[in-house]
Amino acid sequence: MIDFDALAARKRPLAVVGLGYVGLPLAVAFSHHFDVIGFDIAQARIDELKGGHDHTNEVDDARLQSASIEYTSDPAALKRAAVIIVAVPTPIDSHRSPDLTPVVGSSNTVGANLSRGCVVCYESTVYPGLTEEVCIPILERQSGLKFGKDFTVGYSPERINPGDKVHTLETIKKIVSGSDQATADLLARVYGAVVKAGIHRASSIKVAEAAKVIENTQRDLNIALMNELSVIFSRMDIDTLEVLEAAGTKWNFLPFRPGLVGGHCIGVDPYYLTFKAEELGYHPDVILSGRRINDAMGSLVAQRTVKRMIRMGMTVKDAKVGVLGLTFKENVPDLRNTRVVDIVAELEEFGAKPVVTDAEAYPAEARRLYGIDLVPLEEFRDLDALVLAVPHRSYGELDAARLKAMFRDPAKALVFDVKGLLDKQAMLDAGIDYQRL
Repeated sequence: MIDFDALAARKRPLAVVGLGYVGLPLAVAFSHHFDVIGFDIAQARIDELKGGHDHTNEVDDARLQSASIEYTSDPAALKRAAVIIVAVPTPIDSHRSPDLTPVVGSSNTVGANLSRGCVVCYESTVYPGLTEEVCIPILERQSGLKFGKDFTVGYSPERINPGDKVHTLETIKKIVSGSDQATADLLARVYGAVVKAGIHRASSIKVAEAAKVIENTQRDLNIALMNELSVIFSRMDIDTLEVLEAAGTKWNFLPFRPGLVGGHCIGVDPYYLTFKAEELGYHPDVILSGRRINDAMGSLVAQRTVKRMIRMGMTVKDAKVGVLGLTFKENVPDLRNTRVVDIVAELEEFGAKPVVTDAEAYPAEARRLYGIDLVPLEEFRDLDALVLAVPHRSYGELDAARLKAMFRDPAKALVFDVKGLLDKQAMLDAGIDYQRL
């Protein structure tokens, strides 16, 4: 195994496999300390990065262009690497079971190009045990090398929060683990070169894997509680956010809020843990209950909107309902596992005609992933109702007058603001029928 000083002296490169939301910021940060190979199977992504632009907006153009990285889609380049970091997605399939295709595929690629003495470190979110039970055997089989003798493995879970410019790779403490002490020591120094918040050494790879998967499971459950409370309070005609603001005056009340839970982390990771739990003969009631609540919220938003329309004397069939935002969270273009599509689908089930816009998403991606044609915000005219689904920064600038101008009948302007972005009192004062979770 190569030592840290040789890596820092740029005698051998470090490789990052997967240049998405996680891998690219990692490669850019490492490039200021080591020689870096950035590998991705998508040639279009390689071409984009060589051109100095990142369409995910995780790395701005100036910072990307200042980074010295060897971008390639040729897996043979990995043979030169002393350390290979795998940062590929770990999605779920249509049955909500782990889809290991990316992590298995990347392991096959890395294994086929693994050099003696190399350290392979996984960052992808997995269930406890997957690195050792699935990945290592693939690396051995493809390389013909012996684990523990010819190569070693580590696990250091990613903590990237897309769109967050405060909590970044450098400012979030990094968990590091290794298959032996020397590997853990090396990875601690490698990550320590870029992560200024510090390193936490887990005692084993399984502990590190488990720590990652429960981070998002805990958040998922907390949001599920808020979502369930919003269902209860709406039936009591109580404003949920007002309740949370009041309860939040207690020093130990956690500031979670109701909303849609999508994306490639919170809405996915708990299923990796529940999959493993059920494989071991335990049915995780609490975790799966939280998942059911959160997965149902898109449909619930549409149902509440339709019920309000009926109470206001509107005809739902063929009603034009505007949907502001399609991405899985605010201020990012990422459409993966967005739950806004559940709102759109439920509105269509009721016979309404939803029209969708998004200030951040790429229209081609929306069409490819969901068959949804995004329209410009300027085309939001003659609406019967409006759902503000994703609180992009630019939507907070929409005042009551501009919103009312979007409606067919301004006297019956109905706005359902999912996360409570807008000023409730300003909306009510303007005569808007304002609803929120």
